[in-house]
Amino acid sequence: MRLDFVCVFMIILFGLAKFGKAEIYIVTVEGEPVVSYRGGVDGFEATAVESDDDDDHKLDSTSEVVVSYARHLEKRHDLLLGLLFERGTYEKLYSYRHLINGFAVHLSPEQAETLRHAPGVKSVERDWKVKRLTTHTPQFLGLPTGVWPTGGGYERAGEDIVIGFVDSGIYPHHPSFTTYNTEPYGPVSRYRGKCEVDPGTKRSFCNGKIIGAQHFAQAAIAAGAFNPSIDFDSPLDGDGHGSHTASIAAGRNGIPVRMYGHEFGKASGMAPRARIAVYKALYRLFGGFIADVVAAIDQAVHDGVDILSLSVGPNSPPSNTKTTFLNPFDATLLGAVKAGVFVAQAAGNGGPFPKSLVSYSPWIATVAAAIDDRRYKNHLILGNGKILAGIGLSPSTRINQTYKLVAANDVLLDSSVTKYSPTDCQRPEVLNKNLIKGNILLCGYSYNFVVGSASIKQVSETAKALGAVGFVLCVENVSPGAKFDPVPVGIPGILITDASKSKELIDYYNISTPRDWTGRVKTFTGTGKIEDGLMPILHKSAPQVAVFSARGPNIKDFSFQEADLLKPDILAPGSLIWAAWSLNGTDEPNYVGEGFAMISGTSMAAPHIAGIAALIKQKHPHWSPAAIKSALMTTSTTLDRAGNPILAQQYSESEAMNLVRATPFDYGSGHVNPRAALDPGLVFDAGYEDYLGFLCTTPGIDVHEIKNYTNSPCNNSLGHPSNLNTPSITISHLVRTQIVTRTVTNVADEEETYVMTARMQPAVAIDVNPPAMTIRAGASRKFTVTLTVRSVTGSYSFGEVLMKGSRGHKVRIPVLANGYSR
Repeated sequence: MRLDFVCVFMIILFGLAKFGKAEIYIVTVEGEPVVSYRGGVDGFEATAVESDDDDDHKLDSTSEVVVSYARHLEKRHDLLLGLLFERGTYEKLYSYRHLINGFAVHLSPEQAETLRHAPGVKSVERDWKVKRLTTHTPQFLGLPTGVWPTGGGYERAGEDIVIGFVDSGIYPHHPSFTTYNTEPYGPVSRYRGKCEVDPGTKRSFCNGKIIGAQHFAQAAIAAGAFNPSIDFDSPLDGDGHGSHTASIAAGRNGIPVRMYGHEFGKASGMAPRARIAVYKALYRLFGGFIADVVAAIDQAVHDGVDILSLSVGPNSPPSNTKTTFLNPFDATLLGAVKAGVFVAQAAGNGGPFPKSLVSYSPWIATVAAAIDDRRYKNHLILGNGKILAGIGLSPSTRINQTYKLVAANDVLLDSSVTKYSPTDCQRPEVLNKNLIKGNILLCGYSYNFVVGSASIKQVSETAKALGAVGFVLCVENVSPGAKFDPVPVGIPGILITDASKSKELIDYYNISTPRDWTGRVKTFTGTGKIEDGLMPILHKSAPQVAVFSARGPNIKDFSFQEADLLKPDILAPGSLIWAAWSLNGTDEPNYVGEGFAMISGTSMAAPHIAGIAALIKQKHPHWSPAAIKSALMTTSTTLDRAGNPILAQQYSESEAMNLVRATPFDYGSGHVNPRAALDPGLVFDAGYEDYLGFLCTTPGIDVHEIKNYTNSPCNNSLGHPSNLNTPSITISHLVRTQIVTRTVTNVADEEETYVMTARMQPAVAIDVNPPAMTIRAGASRKFTVTLTVRSVTGSYSFGEVLMKGSRGHKVRIPVLANGYSR
């Protein structure tokens, strides 16, 4: 394996020497991909997946017709490159055949320009990078009592549903993914994925629970970013992120989360019996490349996954892409949805700032991150009786006993060690053990902790090695955007996050620590004790929108013009989520070598939705991706546990954290409610032609660009992009009056009558028609919503349409409009 890599590396170096600074490009060419080919090429039958079919029509990747046509496309890619360029001056990395028709190639900018003007070539885009968008939640979401029993209990929750994870791989030996003490897993006949073998142990990555494991690194290798010793030339998770997201969606139920002798509860995925298919395309140090990610998605859909979980988003948009919805990545996801695959994508972690989303398109479910009801707090009690609040998942010091406080910068072995940032307490060898032993060590929280070169875990290891009974970390200056998560440690420890409380501690320490004329400490007399921080406090003011969660409005282009489409779509838990971790994982320095980690990000929110979507798919196997997304959105809640409107974390002008009333730009339709989503009553369905109509009616999008990516002529029958049949209504530029149309389908077993009401903030008038409608089981009905500008405020007005059914179903869709005078 090592020899193969060296050979590839030498070939790349030789190629670079021969044709200058090569780069990776994604090229699309004329001709339909498998998912939309309706025939017309001599000798090749149609392979298209017709999205308007009633049944669960998915891509049959094993049929001879599909295999033959896919091979035909690949030959055309090779022929085009062979005709244009001398052999050895380029390297084709992937052929994309199933969802888009094109290829990824490593060549010089001059060759890319030649390709751009070649007959049959539709687009040539330079590759761009992506990044990771980095347990109690089943109980918080009501799964054990309200959802799993309806499907036969947790032992059947998600049975035979395959969730594909495009992420950093998996640690297959983790208890969340193993098969001991479980009912045997049978084959899933429709899934055709491969299982790579670990090059070191020669063992398969699959075990029945994990049924597919592949890795994609051709672009990373070509770019010179891939290091096989730390990135692993296999599906093995060298980061931790992939194992974490997979276990949130589909990890086994009831796995004890143990660290330092304490159990923090039992972990479970949302769909504990669902199968896991791994498509590793993200790596530890550099994230990933779109060329690898697109290849992974293409393969996942070819293999037959039901759900795709994407905790990945662009670092920044590609410079030559104008439209957010049209690029090789989003076009590939459109193909995936056409093939019947539900896609959940993390919204991004750029919050709380407006227009910070990195997930834009209507065909995918964009997931924002919530804080659930669990909080961890701890306290330091000083010798003068003052109680300082902080965070620290740690045991207490001995009850009824206080200990001397010793600051790290007062116990340096040698003044020359200041170059090691000794107050970070990362290196025990630079501190005086004799003065620290039996006392509480005081350390400083510097910028090194923010960038990851210092960790709370290492502070704990240092304190332990020096014989301290515990440690305190003081935050004296809070950087804008800094977030402090509780970290489990094996000895008493606390992080004082409030700078004013840290000042109280430092003042107390200085007053109670006499010094000689040189500044050296004569004796340590300040004392304190650390409380127990292991037990969570459950709050009713949950959920809340996490400060880091990316916000709308959604944008349609990279001039940041607003789209007539609400994003994010939905809110799910994404803060302080306990889940599986890779023993090789190095992404979070506080969890190196651990089997579990508690981390935050919209990366954690997306697999919650992927797992719940698997439960819906299990109950309703023939529902389209749009119907599943609709069920999740229309049944979500905008109220917290106490019955009050959901709040969102924000920054005040002084950059302190505060809470404001959340809007759909923070949470989409609201916080997910899995029990209600299984039986939504009505759904807003949509398919490929509808999404095409959205693209074609969005002002500013070049129709030729649409044809390039969809291989379809434009159809403007939708009239306006806000008429796309989504479970939300957004008009970014409302002038006078606009009438919006929606169609609902009754997916319940019986006829039901719905009473329609609508409300809106006063700047925009709203009317819904008809005021009531009776819909037979399986039937569809249209209704209209009329929005009229009353006054121009320069900001969006928020409202909703409520549909109350005679059999108890409640359907709610958010309405947003920004009124203009013309």
